[in-house]
Amino acid sequence: MLSTFHGLETVRRGMTAQQQALYVTGHNIANANTPGYSRQRVNFEQTPPYPFASKNRPVVPGQMGTGVEGGTVQRMREEFLDVQYRGENMKYGYWNTRAEALYKMEEIMNEPSDEGLAKTLDRFWQSLQDLAVNPSNSGARSVVRQRGMAVAETFHYLSSSLKSIRDDIKNELDVTVKAVNSLARQLNDLNKQISEVEVHGYLPNDLYDERNRLLDELSQYVNVKVTPVPSGGSALKIAEGRFTVELVDRTGSTVIGTLVDGRLGKVNEFQVTYQDNVAKTGPIVSFSLGDASFSTFERLKENGKVGALLYSYGYSEDGGTTTRGLYPEMLGDLNAMAKAFADQFNTVHSNGWSVAEIKNNATSPSTKPFFTYDPADPAGTLDIAQIIKDSLDNIAASASGQIGDGSNAQALAEVKNGMMNIAGNTTTIQNFYESLIGQMAVNAQEAKRLSQNSEVLRQSVDERRMAVSSVSLDEEMMNMMKFQHAYNASARMITMIDQMLDKIINNMGIVGR
Repeated sequence: MLSTFHGLETVRRGMTAQQQALYVTGHNIANANTPGYSRQRVNFEQTPPYPFASKNRPVVPGQMGTGVEGGTVQRMREEFLDVQYRGENMKYGYWNTRAEALYKMEEIMNEPSDEGLAKTLDRFWQSLQDLAVNPSNSGARSVVRQRGMAVAETFHYLSSSLKSIRDDIKNELDVTVKAVNSLARQLNDLNKQISEVEVHGYLPNDLYDERNRLLDELSQYVNVKVTPVPSGGSALKIAEGRFTVELVDRTGSTVIGTLVDGRLGKVNEFQVTYQDNVAKTGPIVSFSLGDASFSTFERLKENGKVGALLYSYGYSEDGGTTTRGLYPEMLGDLNAMAKAFADQFNTVHSNGWSVAEIKNNATSPSTKPFFTYDPADPAGTLDIAQIIKDSLDNIAASASGQIGDGSNAQALAEVKNGMMNIAGNTTTIQNFYESLIGQMAVNAQEAKRLSQNSEVLRQSVDERRMAVSSVSLDEEMMNMMKFQHAYNASARMITMIDQMLDKIINNMGIVGR
């Protein structure tokens, strides 16, 4: 038989449920500007109807509702959009970092400009042509020496500046690796906190939000794959559990290693190791993740900010004998260019007669280099030979052994257009340098374009994600009024039922009134 106080219990449950919804609405409004916060809602559930299904139930026509209760407090989040966002965030991290590295390289090379290497070489060739016209003029010889020193200093500047930026990239790589490991440790700690709450049947929504925020930040550094692991115990079906975070290649199909093991509660440190190589273009790197080591760069190619920094700094794929990457390759090409230029110029210079040799009645021209360099680092050590620094008379401008002959100076000026082998290519020094600058410009333009494209795609996915999970103050105000009216209606029902009970208790059975 239905209790006389059944109605009071029904509306009491309604008031409690609406009150809980109002508290959650207030929590949403308070966190409207909190980074990473996902709006929450109360899942209302009907309480079991009366009478319960059983053999000895009261014989009544159907069942009567007993009210409502506030079920789980669930955050609004769409996992598919999270996966999409992290993929685009990883691409943006890679291309934006690569574009920055190329921008710095363009600033150093500074072409075309009046202070770049191309213009400095043009001035050097012009000074040699002037010397060919007036080979006995000491002023023209002085200009050749000064312009030659300018060429050497420009090579010095380019080489040292590229090495300096490369060292900065190394420092940034070290900081980024530390950030990856720090995020991994924080994720592991959150896994432990979440599992300790979930096993008791609760949903730690705020901890979920913080974990997702850390995963978003981590995805800019490396490409990650997230796999949930159930917490067990009395965890609800919608509980997210602990996360296993794996480092994967750019396609997401090959697992490189486990960064955070959600099942074992373990973190594997991501490490970068530097070692010298044979090519002398600077240190190379190898990397490992816990017990897994991998020396091939292909796994980290186009893989977040870490992949871009590794590619910019340099890597090796053949046992450490050759370093590849943005800055090592540019330094290698610059060294090859300086070496080929100096060797060819010295060969032609050694075939000519200097004023000193003519005055000393030498029987044949001697081997006298105009440039010197260290074979290990031609661009960084290129310099004018000491004999040229000591005396202008040691510049070999004559091809016939006569003071007024400037044909060898003309031959030196023609080195500009002479074919030579540079980095395995048969070309002129001018064409090689132009192709070097052209390729750099194409790479920089491509990186900038892809960086902008990936940023647009990332923002687009983030806007869709925010449409699902962000707090809308207008919507929350509507909910607040809706829950408030429902609460007030339940309170009015209590007043009405109280009046009914008062009539039954105090007025029924009294006659004549």
